[in-house]
Amino acid sequence: MPSTNKKKPAPASARGGASSAKKSDLEGRKAPAFTLADTDGNPVSLSELIGRSNLVLYFYPRDMTPGCTTEACDFRDSLASVRKAGAQIVGVSADGAASHQKFTEKHGLNFPLLSDIDNKVGKLYGVYKKKSLYGREFMGIERTTFLIDRTGIIRKVFPKVKVAGHAVEVVAALKEIR
Repeated sequence: MPSTNKKKPAPASARGGASSAKKSDLEGRKAPAFTLADTDGNPVSLSELIGRSNLVLYFYPRDMTPGCTTEACDFRDSLASVRKAGAQIVGVSADGAASHQKFTEKHGLNFPLLSDIDNKVGKLYGVYKKKSLYGREFMGIERTTFLIDRTGIIRKVFPKVKVAGHAVEVVAALKEIR
C-alpha cells in the first residue's frame, strides 16, 4: 500500500539518493560533497574548491560537441568577470582526462574540467537523467549550473541550461550573492 508521507530530500551528505533532484530540492541546501579527477588525474574536492572562493559548478553532456563547446568558450571568455564577482568556474562531464585535455587545449579553456566517468556526482546533483533525442531515450547529463558559496550552500541552480547568454546570466547571479 503506498505511503501518504512525503519523502524528504536526501541530506547533502548522502552519497547517491538525490538522482531526481530538482531546482527546489538543492537550492539553499548544502552542496553534496565530491572528489573527482582533473585533467592530470589529480583529485579535486568540493571542499578544496569552495575554500578558495564561490564556485560556478557546471555539468555538461560531452566534450567537443557544439553546445558544450559554445558553453565552455563563453565561460572561458567570461572568466575575468566571474573572478571579479568572487568566483571560479569548474566544468564536469562523464568524459575522461584525455578527452578533457584535448578539449581544453583545442579551445584554450582557462578553468578546470573534472571527470565524473561513472556519473556518481551527476546523480548526487540530480543532473544525470533520462533524456530523449530523435525519439530515442537514454541516460545522460542534463546541462545544469550550480552557484555554490564559500560555505558550501547552493545559492542558485540553472536547470536545463540554454547555452546562448548563459555565462552572462551566471555573472549577473554571482553579483547578487556576493
